[in-house]
Amino acid sequence: MPNASFRLDPAFTIAPVSRRTFGSFVEHMGRCVYTGIYEPTHATADADGFRQDVLALTRELGVSTVRYPGGNFVSGYRWEDGIGPVADRPVRRDLAWHSLETNEVGIDEFMRWAGKAGVEVMYALNLGTRGVAEALDVQEYLNHPDRTRLAELRRSHGADKPYGISMFCLGNELDGPWQTGHKTAYEYGRLAAETARAMRAAEPDLELVACGSSSSSMPTFAAWESEVLELTYDQVDYISAHAYYEPFDGDIGSFLASAVDMDHFINSVVATADSIGAKLKSRKRLKISFDEWNVWYQTRFQATRETEWQVAPRVIEDSYNVTDAVVVGSLLISLLRHSDRVTAACQAQLVNVIAPIRTEPGGPAWRQTIFHPFAITSRLAKGAVLRVEPDSPVYATERYGDVPVVDAVATHDPDSGDVTIFAVNRSQDSATDLTVSLAGFGGALRVAESWTVHDDDPNATNTATDPDRVTAVPLSPASLSSASLSSASVADGELRVSLAPVSWTAIRLTPGE
Repeated sequence: MPNASFRLDPAFTIAPVSRRTFGSFVEHMGRCVYTGIYEPTHATADADGFRQDVLALTRELGVSTVRYPGGNFVSGYRWEDGIGPVADRPVRRDLAWHSLETNEVGIDEFMRWAGKAGVEVMYALNLGTRGVAEALDVQEYLNHPDRTRLAELRRSHGADKPYGISMFCLGNELDGPWQTGHKTAYEYGRLAAETARAMRAAEPDLELVACGSSSSSMPTFAAWESEVLELTYDQVDYISAHAYYEPFDGDIGSFLASAVDMDHFINSVVATADSIGAKLKSRKRLKISFDEWNVWYQTRFQATRETEWQVAPRVIEDSYNVTDAVVVGSLLISLLRHSDRVTAACQAQLVNVIAPIRTEPGGPAWRQTIFHPFAITSRLAKGAVLRVEPDSPVYATERYGDVPVVDAVATHDPDSGDVTIFAVNRSQDSATDLTVSLAGFGGALRVAESWTVHDDDPNATNTATDPDRVTAVPLSPASLSSASLSSASVADGELRVSLAPVSWTAIRLTPGE
């Protein structure tokens, strides 16, 4: 059986775990909002029309931040359409997804939902078809306390106190020719800089995100970031990154190694941002908001006449299998590994649309396979991210060359003393024994809890009729031995675990015999 190993030491930290790493995304697209988070006729609906079963799953998922209201949708969105009496709100065309938007859910409704879900809102501004004035208007409506026209309008709609949004995205994917209001890097950079400058005149402490490339495969990737940041560097705090992964031509080996590409993407954006900072002689280190990421079977997505100009059509409702869940777990490992620069991230999206949560109108809500690694990582990743350098066998991939079979990251919470290890085994045909040296922690550790996502059928999925076909299960005593932890000295302490093929695993260790 192959063997992998690494050492952990609390002295070798990367950065604190950022709670914003565990963000999600709600876009007015498909059934994410309507029959997703909102369905007034559902048996679980509360007085505001929100599905309480979805709210419960959102809280269980451990979502910290939600990016809203898009996405491609935002580049044609008029925020004023979604305020005031619902009966007076216009129905609009959404050119991004060729559907109809009723505006039944707007800013005030969504902020009430966010309060119930216990999440921070990252608000995305329309810089596709709109500009500085409209950005200042929505900022005033959201954040100004009173006396101004838009603050008083918000108060008349039932929100006496400002919403206090602190993080704004300056548009979405405006490098993409598909985007309504697509711009060159210079056009966007100038608009983003002036919008940021105006918004900071009202609220100096805002956190602002400039649009990076919509993917690293764009022909303008890096050149876009470079030109945009030359114009915006002093005005923004983050540059965004977006990435989606799927298997191509049945190449599961490369798909399981998707985090290799995410690592390279992040490192490339960091290098580009730092080069601009050096050129501008700035001491500021720009952060990355990886505010769209997930597994998305884009090659399956086809717009059809049946979905065009409908309200909440069924689009990109991917059903996720075990392999997808392992990839999602590995992408979370990559994000944590880069916590020194990636301090915000949003899995896209929350409900129905390439989502960890699925619903049926009038029916159940259930957890997709990808729900489990996200929920457990969000719950267990605390304190500081530790540097991990696995010694692992490798396997050959078509897209990324030789790739380690085992990838891992770890966190250490100095307050509780807990150490949590997150690991994936990318091998499709062999279990791998992992040994982790814990000598640096100076005392006995024991296994407090352990979870794995694995199935003998890596294509197994969850459905409305079989919602728990795939779930996270505790590691069996046969696969996890903690005897050495409870008996070994500080110098000899080791964790030994057998990682099943195509699996994601999390193990929390806590002080004590």
